[in-house]
Amino acid sequence: MREKNQNQPPRSSREAQNNVTVKPQKKKKGGLLGRLVRRFFLLLFTLIFLVVGALVAIMYTVFNGPSPAARDVLTMSLLEPSATKWIPGLFLGDELVEQIRADQGTELADDVSDISQVVINRGDALSTGGDEWANYPDGIRIESYGGKTFNAHIMIVRDPSRVYMAMSTEKWSTSIPGTRINHQIETEGAIAAINAGAFLDNGTAGPEVGSVPSGIVYAQGEFRSNSYREYLQESGFAGFNQDDVLIVAKNMTVEQANELGIRDGCEFGPVLIMNGEVNDVAYNSNSGYNPRTAIGQRADGAVIFLCIDGRQPGSVGGTYKDCIDIMVEYGAVNACNMDGGSSSVMMYRDTYGKYGEPGEVQMINSYSLLQAEPRKMPDFWMVRPE
Repeated sequence: MREKNQNQPPRSSREAQNNVTVKPQKKKKGGLLGRLVRRFFLLLFTLIFLVVGALVAIMYTVFNGPSPAARDVLTMSLLEPSATKWIPGLFLGDELVEQIRADQGTELADDVSDISQVVINRGDALSTGGDEWANYPDGIRIESYGGKTFNAHIMIVRDPSRVYMAMSTEKWSTSIPGTRINHQIETEGAIAAINAGAFLDNGTAGPEVGSVPSGIVYAQGEFRSNSYREYLQESGFAGFNQDDVLIVAKNMTVEQANELGIRDGCEFGPVLIMNGEVNDVAYNSNSGYNPRTAIGQRADGAVIFLCIDGRQPGSVGGTYKDCIDIMVEYGAVNACNMDGGSSSVMMYRDTYGKYGEPGEVQMINSYSLLQAEPRKMPDFWMVRPE
């Protein structure tokens, strides 16, 4: 008789065990994907930390290094844009920053330009000057200029009576946003445009930025505004009188502007050239490398618009010296710096299809890679069609 294995469970127990279904373990949701995402962001934050750290180290070295000239150039380059003007104070202190800024002051023999320096060609005389305008029947000539650190664009307008100040709205208000120059040129039906003076820019992304101009503004024969002067970075004025002569001044009041018969003008600076005299202080200053806009006039009355590209791999930007050199080369007897940085824009309605389809507005300069389109602004220098 076979003995039962006492260690063996009863048949019913063995059958129950054999019928138990072993459930497979569930994999954690998103295990691999989650690890990849976490590693990606860890790598991204590490790269950002390294880049920011490297930039801080470089700036600290320049700000506190052995070269005051390099320090001043970096300081002025950062002071001009509204988004970075706070950075120099972190490394140098406010007192030294103000001292560096004060060293960029304007010194010229005269306070206001002499209108007798410009004799405007009128009527048939507009066509004089050899073959300069032979290939430019709309009276606008555009050229490019290459510098060591920048690319520049020069527009010459033959008839100064066509140049005027365009406004984003008939009555400026912080509750009414500014407009973009590519929209305003269509509204005006203008043939060409560049940006003009300073405007309210508190360094934020608020809707009030670009809504109201800073300082004195005249448009189409009328005084328009004299507010928000605290946003003027440089002292200076440029405006056309009733005889279409561009008047530049170190400083300007509404009373003076009325006496001079200003029809279109705005405040910004510094003055670059006055009565044929170069502003040596601006020329020799460490103004920094940035996008630039300037306006000038030749002795025959032709108006010079200048835009320098900046903050791009192929064009870091220009200085006041660069603006002056170009204006002198193109024959300016009076010239003044306008608002620059991300505001610098030059546009042209391609009347004869030189740059694309006839009648289409072309962007002549290249603005910052960080911008999808031009900034909103309250006023613009524009050119009427003939």
